[in-house]
Amino acid sequence: MSHPEFATLSADDLVTGEAVALDLPPASLGLRMASGLVDVLATVALLLVVIYTFLVAALQSDAALAQVAFVGTLVVVFLVFPTTVETLSRGKSLGKWAFGLRTVRDDAGPISFQHAFVRALVGFVETYATGGWLAFFSSLMSERGKRLGDYAAGTYVVRERVRLHLAPPPPMPPELADWARRADVVTLPTALALAVRQFLQRAASLEPGSRATVGAHLAQQVSAYVAPPPPPGHAPETFLAAVVATGRERDEARLGRERAFRERLTARRG
Repeated sequence: MSHPEFATLSADDLVTGEAVALDLPPASLGLRMASGLVDVLATVALLLVVIYTFLVAALQSDAALAQVAFVGTLVVVFLVFPTTVETLSRGKSLGKWAFGLRTVRDDAGPISFQHAFVRALVGFVETYATGGWLAFFSSLMSERGKRLGDYAAGTYVVRERVRLHLAPPPPMPPELADWARRADVVTLPTALALAVRQFLQRAASLEPGSRATVGAHLAQQVSAYVAPPPPPGHAPETFLAAVVATGRERDEARLGRERAFRERLTARRG
């Protein structure tokens, strides 16, 4: 029996080391318009500076060179500049930086040069060549506020300045503490670890029958990553809480050892 509510990750989720899903909400249309306006003003200012520089130099030679300089100006301002900025900043432009936004892939990962290039290429048509109407209506009709460049590149824009409220992690059940110290617990797959944490956080609000069914199902999956099995007679929830707490305690201990090792190395070099 599958329980997709406790076993899937949406495309908007990032996952921390403890398999806590951090939802990065898509930027609203208003924020995107404000961010885009800042970018347009910056682009126009850059365009004027580059046109002046290129054309002044070109007019001192001949008309053909001036025409080449004009085309080169458009390429630099509308394609090279935004592509370079978004690539180096991992998804930010001047407007996005001002409003706390970032462009990410559809799977919430950082964008690459290819994503930035496609967004800039399509963006010239939908933002500048059509006065921004294509970008506006595309963002208006998309649940994620995607413009056509986002659809072509497989990206969307998220809000970074989101206050996170993480529930406290489940404590170690005292009755399984001795077993947990001796047990060999393999790191759980991300989706399964997330499902277990979500279940433990929501268990009190579930209907008793569903609570027992989902708990038993998850415990059966998790048992494949644990040896030896826990002593008989313990509820699946208790077993799951012990596994999660054990993983957290061992991660904290490992990080402590690594920190102490770095401090010793630093002391020796000093």
